[in-house]
Amino acid sequence: MLTAKEQSLLAALEPRAAEEGIEIVTVEVVGAKKAPTIRVYIDTPEGVSFDQLASSQRWINDIMDEIDPFPGAYMLEVSSPGIDRPLRTPAHFERFAGEVAVIATKAPIDGRSKWTGKLAGMEGDDVLLEVDSIVEHIAITEIKRARLKGSIDFSS
Repeated sequence: MLTAKEQSLLAALEPRAAEEGIEIVTVEVVGAKKAPTIRVYIDTPEGVSFDQLASSQRWINDIMDEIDPFPGAYMLEVSSPGIDRPLRTPAHFERFAGEVAVIATKAPIDGRSKWTGKLAGMEGDDVLLEVDSIVEHIAITEIKRARLKGSIDFSS
C-alpha cells in the first residue's frame, strides 16, 4: 500500500511516535515531484488534540529535516485521520470490523478493482469484506488503498 519512499518515511517516524504514545496511521507523498507534500496522519486511542498535532508537527518536522527526504522544497502536513480514516495494517482492518470501508486493489479481482462493504476482520493475510451479503477475501498485499467510508448521523 505504501511506496518505498513512504515506507522509509514511516520507518523513520515510528520509533519517536512510539515514545510519544502516538500511532502513525499512514504517510502519503502527493503532488509534484519537485515540491511534494508529505502527509502524516497520526492518532491515539483517545483521538488527537490540537496540542498533540502541534507538538507532533515539531518533532516530525525535525526528523524530516534530519533525513532530508527530498532535495529542495517539500510541504509537511500533520493531521488526524478523520472520518474517512486510511486503513493500512492488519490491526487496522481488525480494529474497524463492522465499519464500512472502500478498498481499491492494485489489479482487478473478479473483474473489479473498487470494493465497498462492511469490514469483517482478517483471515490469515486476507481482509474480509462483506459485499452484498457475500464475504469477499482480498489479499492485503493486493490492496492499493483502503479507507473507512465516513458517515455522519444528523438525527441526534
